[in-house]
Amino acid sequence: MVEPVARRMWALFEPVHAVTYFAAEARAAYEQAGLRGFWRGYFASRSAPLGPVGPGPVFATFYGFARPMVDRALPAVWSLAAPADVLAARERGARAALAAMLPDAPVTEAATLARTAAQAVDLAGRTLGAANADLPWPDDPLATLWHASTILREHRGDGHVAALLAAEVDGCASLVLRAGLDLGRDVLQPARGWTDEEWTDAADRLAKRGLLDADGRITDAGRTVHDEIERITDALADGPWRALGPDRTERLADVLRPITVRVSAALPHPNPIGLPADVPADQPR
Repeated sequence: MVEPVARRMWALFEPVHAVTYFAAEARAAYEQAGLRGFWRGYFASRSAPLGPVGPGPVFATFYGFARPMVDRALPAVWSLAAPADVLAARERGARAALAAMLPDAPVTEAATLARTAAQAVDLAGRTLGAANADLPWPDDPLATLWHASTILREHRGDGHVAALLAAEVDGCASLVLRAGLDLGRDVLQPARGWTDEEWTDAADRLAKRGLLDADGRITDAGRTVHDEIERITDALADGPWRALGPDRTERLADVLRPITVRVSAALPHPNPIGLPADVPADQPR
């Protein structure tokens, strides 16, 4: 079965974006900006395109985090570093991480094609995608590739939230459902701040809908709901690839694949953002 284009491309650009969370160079850049600790860097860097926001918009747009976890970071991080300084640090750290992982890799063509796709995203209703799309483009190919990947992934993420809302699956329930499919609770729950009581309550609600069994595993009905959420997510993320066209999309996949293989090897697996361990293979033409 051939995967949808939007899903296959996500698996190729998401690892490039994810260096901003996991790479030592990125964490060092946040610390230099005054943001010590993983979660200060995470919440500040991902929300900085929105400006010095409080916890409400971040809880809403990030979707999967428990509110107290967001409250611990925001708005306190803005007393440590202004959004403009955080944005500069995240670009600097991402570029340094990619330079270390790809010291001799040609990236200019991938950056150019990814930028073309990212500039074609539809922004209505896509808060995080639009906030990142409003930022100035870097001049450097590595930073451009990272920025394009970030716009594309946040655009896809905004659509994923819409699909979850339509399926009546809230933030905690989305993680519980995913844990019943593949990623373990031990990976997801602590990384998103939900209590045992909240997790159990979400599991009970899903079980009453017939989406989980008594052991917390996804049922056939749950898989149907999950697959429909993914289908809608893919459909909502397809615009950039339609705009780029099949030939240039496949060319981007070809030039991005060896880059992603090297980047992915330097990232942790498993991880709470669902990064695939295996980079998608070439598809039949």
